[in-house]
Amino acid sequence: MSDYVSDNMPSNTLERWIGNREQSIDHLDVALVARVAATFSQPCPASGEPLPPLWHWAFFQNPLPGAQLGGDGHPTRGGFLPPADDRNRMWAGGRVEFLTPLKVGIEAERVSTVTAIQEKHGRTGSLLFVSVQHDYRQQGDLAIRETQDIVYRQPSPPKLELDEPMPEAEWSRTFEPDPVLLFRYSAVTFNGHRIHYDWPYVTEIEGYPGLVVHGPLIATLQLQAFCEANPHARPTSMRYRGLRPLIADKPFQTTGRMTDHGTAELTAGNVDGPAHRATIEFEHIE
Repeated sequence: MSDYVSDNMPSNTLERWIGNREQSIDHLDVALVARVAATFSQPCPASGEPLPPLWHWAFFQNPLPGAQLGGDGHPTRGGFLPPADDRNRMWAGGRVEFLTPLKVGIEAERVSTVTAIQEKHGRTGSLLFVSVQHDYRQQGDLAIRETQDIVYRQPSPPKLELDEPMPEAEWSRTFEPDPVLLFRYSAVTFNGHRIHYDWPYVTEIEGYPGLVVHGPLIATLQLQAFCEANPHARPTSMRYRGLRPLIADKPFQTTGRMTDHGTAELTAGNVDGPAHRATIEFEHIE
């Protein structure tokens, strides 16, 4: 269930969207949690148990009918988020604070607020950055606070390589992002963005050489690999950003190394260089 609230601001500038709020309530249904677990080949937590970190991205989605979607499969712009006509949308990165775990099978609420809008100009043209803060509460407690950075860029050839090596790592996992994984992740997160499953669209319209791996999927795999390599560490925050896209059917690695007491650096990439970076802060548990 979602409720959209727009502040009364001047209508002739993008700044009028700053302060827009959207509320969504979800039950963290056990059946959907089981589908997420199957997608990641992980054990499924039972009702009342903690939801693994970043699995909350499968919930609190506003189920809009097809008539309210744009040509790229995302919701039509100009409602909660500002209009960005003729630009391609990407999830650039974000910051997540893990305050207390959400519990499976219990109702929770997300309140989303547009906090910043900024126009920048780069080598590939004009870029519109939009920041959205999400507060997740369950049984009266703030469980997660995160900020997502969304970028709308003018159509241009995607950057597919980064001319620097992968960093030295203390642990590493290899993943093979096939189209089935991308489809299942799109399904469990109710993500209609066509670059993840529509081959003609992603290659002919947006100019990628193949299906694009979801940024949130990569971030979740990075954090999963960290938790498996460090079972006595509990993440308290994560900062992540995309450097370039990863393409399906091309294996990539999620690597990590400790950088300080209670801090780790994570990288996802392949033979073409790093693609996503993240910094984890954590606390030790018994």
